[in-house]
Parts: sequence; structure tokens; C-alpha cells
Amino acid sequence: MDSKVATVITSTINNLDAELRDLSIKIHDNPELGYKEYKASRLLEDYLEQKGFRVTREASGMPTAFIAEYSNSSSGRRVAFCSEYDALPAVGHACGHNLIAITGVACAMAMKALLEKNLILGTVTLFGTPSEEHEGGKITFVRQHEFQNRADFAVMLHPAPSDSIIGPALAIDALKVEYFGKASHAGMAPWNGINALDALMQGWNNVSMLRQQTLTTNRIHGIIKHGGNSANVIPDYASASFLARSVTRKQLAELKSKLEDCFQAAAVATGCRVKLSWIARGPVDDLFTNYTLGNLYQHYMEDDEGVVFPPRSEEQAISAASSDFGNVSYVLPSIQPIFKIETDGPNHTLDFAKAAGTPEAHQSALRAARSMAKTAATVYLDPDIYDKAWAEFRKGKQE
Repeated sequence: MDSKVATVITSTINNLDAELRDLSIKIHDNPELGYKEYKASRLLEDYLEQKGFRVTREASGMPTAFIAEYSNSSSGRRVAFCSEYDALPAVGHACGHNLIAITGVACAMAMKALLEKNLILGTVTLFGTPSEEHEGGKITFVRQHEFQNRADFAVMLHPAPSDSIIGPALAIDALKVEYFGKASHAGMAPWNGINALDALMQGWNNVSMLRQQTLTTNRIHGIIKHGGNSANVIPDYASASFLARSVTRKQLAELKSKLEDCFQAAAVATGCRVKLSWIARGPVDDLFTNYTLGNLYQHYMEDDEGVVFPPRSEEQAISAASSDFGNVSYVLPSIQPIFKIETDGPNHTLDFAKAAGTPEAHQSALRAARSMAKTAATVYLDPDIYDKAWAEFRKGKQE
């Protein structure tokens, strides 16, 4: 990489250290759930406007989404970064989205500095993507072609207990299961009733048996939401929520069909009516990692930051996590590396939430952001890398 470009990236992010830390802590200490991240989104929007970005608030009809852009030319390359800022119920920022928020800002600011100095040509866009943990704001952006119309490639970062160029990888969809039966007195005339809870439990058992006959990489998990109101009344309504995950979106489609059969069979066996409702947003796709971009990121992390990555075979082990960035990765060459923070627990635990607020985690985030900004800048400066990344994308994910 050109030494002047590298120096601008490093100095820009390092000089923003205190400001980025302030943003991170304000988000971390005020956790907000998906599509209710009013404080976090406003904080980031105001900051980016003050720094000279053109900010679109409530982007794509989402109240806490935004798109921040800066350009020095209508031609040239276009990169999309992502910031997340939603938290989890009860455990707060146990996935470190406060760190994801500032890595997106840091990268965007570094690229803006390069554009201002005319060291690169084109546009930088930062997507503020709400509700990653539930509704999947990036899916809305993809459906409305915001990523496709504004960027040539997309990158983002995610904290974890280890470093890897491969981020959350599994495709996932959410299912609401409802059974409708007929209430009756459970002691006096149970034969007059149609037991919706029995239907739900039969469907549950069918799913349990399905696990033996499905791929070991598939994941099926659920909870009962409603099982009746009184023990002496045959339940006329029962419901549950399920999640299904697979290594690829093709395998997920096959798994979803089998899940539906499990619940339909239970309805037939018990005489209940069943209603199956997949979440309206649609499925979250698996992550299609672009190794041209990923290897470049790893190069900068290793050579400039001294990070040691695990063997690729370990990196490619099945991830049990999912991200709506997977949908982005199927419309643009993309990477979502994970970067290590010191933690006593995995993501989605109170230990991880505590770790995400530490000064050490903050420095890990800046380290990763410097490497990601260098990765993006290289794509602007090296047409061969750009062409190679797109050739890999067009080839499609190898299953």
C-alpha cells in the first residue's frame, strides 16, 4: 500500500480515538432494542453530519436507519460500511454492537480523509443498520436496492472471542406456529374438545425426531409461547416460536419444508387447524465471504497490527451465529470479519456485554478498523484486486 495512504488512514483513526470512545460508551451504557435505537441513531447521525457527511435519516422508511455519504467524484469506486447499534433484551450490548457502530464510523472517516486529499476517487457510504438482532434492517436496504445502487463492495466488522476473516455464517429464518382446537371441560367432557396443546407437543416431538434425520450442521430451536389458560380446560389455542438455521440458504429452504411437514402432520393427527407464519422480513442468508477481500484484510491485520489468525481450516468450521449482512453478501462482494476482544464469555452473554465496554475492546476495534480501511482503500487503488473480487463473486459461493 502507498505509504501516504496508509499514514492518512492510521492518523485519522488514531486522532479520533477519544471521540469514538465517547460514542461507543454512550451507546453501550444506553442499550436500545431493535427499531427503538433512537438515542444511538441520533447520536451517530449528528456526529456524521458535523463531520461533513450528507446524512439521510429514517432511511428506507426505518425510523432508526440512516445513510451517510461523502464523495469527491461521480466516478471512481464506491464502498459501503455498516454500523449496528441495537442491543439484546436483558443482556444489553452482549454482541458488542457499540463496537460495530464505531468501527463503521472510523472506516468511513478514514475513507473521507483520503477522498478529501484526492488520494482516492469515488464515494464512501456508511449504512446505519438497525435491528440486526431481530428484524434485520439490512434486508430492507437490500430489498430496496440501496446497497446495490450505492456501492461496488461492502464490508463490516464484528467483535468476538477470536479473530477470523469469516463472520457469522448460517442462514436463518423464524417461524411462528399456531394451533387452533376446541375448548371443553377437561374433566366432564374432554372428548368434546380438540386439544391444541397436544397438537403443539406432537409437532414438537416430530421436530425432535427430525433432528436425527437432518444434516448435523442444521440447527432447530424453539420455545412454547402459549399452552393454555387453565388445567381444567382443553386448550383451544397453543403457539410456539422456532428458529431454523443452515449452512446455506438452499439447505435452509429444504429444512423449512421439512419443519412445515412436522407441524402439518401434528394437525392432521389431532384434528386441529395449524397456521405457520414465517417472519415477514424473509430469511437471513448465510454469509458469502469474498476471500479476495478477506485475505487482504488478514494481510493488513497480520503485517501492520501483529494479529495472529488461526489456520483457515479452523476459521471455516461451522459458525452457529447468523447476521443479516449475509443478505448483503449475495448482492455485492462482501466480508464481515470478526475481531478478537478479551472476554470471559461468548457473544450474547453478560460477560461479553461487560467486555464490549472496556478500553481494551475499544483498542481492538480501532485496530480492526485501520485494517479494514486499508482493505477498502486498496480496492480503490488496485483495479486488479477489484476485478478479482468481482470475478470471485460472480462465480458464486462454492457449497
